[in-house]
Amino acid sequence: MTIQVGDRLPSVSLKRLTADGIKDVSISELTSGKKVVLFAVPGAFTPTCSEKHLPGFVDQADAIKAKGVDAILCVAVNDPFVMSAWDKARNVGGKIQMLSDGNAEFARALGLDFDGSGVGLGTRSKRYAMIVDDGTVKTLFVEDAPAQAEKSSAATILAAL
Repeated sequence: MTIQVGDRLPSVSLKRLTADGIKDVSISELTSGKKVVLFAVPGAFTPTCSEKHLPGFVDQADAIKAKGVDAILCVAVNDPFVMSAWDKARNVGGKIQMLSDGNAEFARALGLDFDGSGVGLGTRSKRYAMIVDDGTVKTLFVEDAPAQAEKSSAATILAAL
């Protein structure tokens, strides 16, 4: 079942690379008592993700946060090392928390996973963006195809705030 507006996010841990190594990051802790924008991409360093989706959120981060958003989270089915490298390569600069869902546990728990094995990608996350208030989904935009980044764009989220 796909997560819907009004549902609470599942209690799943993601991963983040820190100076002390790989650390678990609880979605519940990241969203508890906060207003958060969470967006997911099918894969770090892939064309639409790197050239359109992530850059839009980096460019609009200050405007999004000015609307009362406490944090912007980017999730991908990549390992924490790749997410850290992507963060540096795209000059995210701390504006967005880059989180790894390496085993697609979060994507599956949301019902927003898809099978990309036909092109060698394995299980991936659909491209989406949501506004989460205290762990509850308030707005959800899911793309119809992985190469699209319109419904889930930073501009769409900014307009929804």
